[in-house]
Amino acid sequence: MAQVVERNIRALLERREAEERAKGWQERMADTITRFTGSMTFVYIHLVIYGLWIIINLGWIPFIPKFDPTFVVLAMEASVEAIFLSTFVLITQNRMAALANKRSDLDLQISLLAEHEVTRLVQLVAAMGKKMGIEESHNPELNELARDVAPEKVLDTMEENQKRFTVEEDSPGG
Repeated sequence: MAQVVERNIRALLERREAEERAKGWQERMADTITRFTGSMTFVYIHLVIYGLWIIINLGWIPFIPKFDPTFVVLAMEASVEAIFLSTFVLITQNRMAALANKRSDLDLQISLLAEHEVTRLVQLVAAMGKKMGIEESHNPELNELARDVAPEKVLDTMEENQKRFTVEEDSPGG
């Protein structure tokens, strides 16, 4: 593997480890709970607990007395648990969305930098081709490729096309 690739992998891993160390105890707790509640162990534990609860309160085990014959306590417990678990999942999802946004911004910045560098290379190669008298260097497409791309104009064009596409889809017969 090229040294630059290895360096990039190392840098990304170090960054992830640093971000993991920078998390507060609350984020760690939310991640731990979310990870556990998303496991089959959690499912099995609930199958046993709720299964026993139901079997006992249906009276199927005669030597154990019913303690929730109407299942109201079970319903309340399950509701409270669901409230807390969904909150922990949302906390984790919000943090993951923020991280995804950061990575998306990094991807965009790298893409813009690469586009800028390629544009400069096209300009340089086209100039060299013209100086050397290479016919292909007069191709009009090169002039287009040699122009800088304004990201805001690309976004405007994308939004305009999206609006037009949405209007065409919503119109009768479209």
